Amino acid sequence: MSGDERALEALNAIPKGLVEGDLEILGLMPNASNYTFLARADAGDEEILAIYKPRRGEIPLWDFPRGTLCTREVAAYELSLALGWPHVPPTVLRDGPEGEGAVQLFVRFDPEQHYFTLEAERRGDFERVAAFDVVANNADRKSGHCLLGEDGNVWVIDHGVCFAVEPKLRTVIWEFADQPVPDQLLEDLTRARSELSRGALGRRLGSLLSIAERDALAGRIDALVSSGVFPAPDPAARPYPWPPV
Repeated sequence: MSGDERALEALNAIPKGLVEGDLEILGLMPNASNYTFLARADAGDEEILAIYKPRRGEIPLWDFPRGTLCTREVAAYELSLALGWPHVPPTVLRDGPEGEGAVQLFVRFDPEQHYFTLEAERRGDFERVAAFDVVANNADRKSGHCLLGEDGNVWVIDHGVCFAVEPKLRTVIWEFADQPVPDQLLEDLTRARSELSRGALGRRLGSLLSIAERDALAGRIDALVSSGVFPAPDPAARPYPWPPV
């Protein structure tokens, strides 16, 4: 299946309410560093729950351009579509009661489960998450960002601080350091790299990331495919997020 075909299939799979439903804010999500709302998206014939992160509710960060966290959330979803992994909930950029922001399908999950409780039994899932975080340059992969959905899938959320140009990888998932990246993941990365240069992924990221950020993404994919090995933590950097859960 081509990149354009996958993009069309994914677009058709996004709930109608997420794209065009009327958003009703139900309340603030607890423990969020930015304004993050639980919302009801009502499209008449379809009603769903969503997570709404408005641009103007983002706390300014010194190392990320102001007002871009919401577009990075959407870019992470687009990258996951191109790769075919990991499971990132459908996410769109659209208007809402508090202005434009990222609107993501709410995934029902087991609140007692997260990376630290799941890692032993879901190694394959977290291998894919680890590879994704390397190329997305995820600066904040906490254990609690890995959810065990009611559908049995491991879903990953909170990608607002991804895609920086400078190396910023901070994650709790270092168990694969210095180990080979599985061949299938390398094939998927190679395909996504091609789509980034001259296919659907490049077009879809064009309005979400800067040219420098897209070039840096391409460079990280090239580096991981070339080495074929998961990187190890940089002792000169801060490789772990805080808090870890």
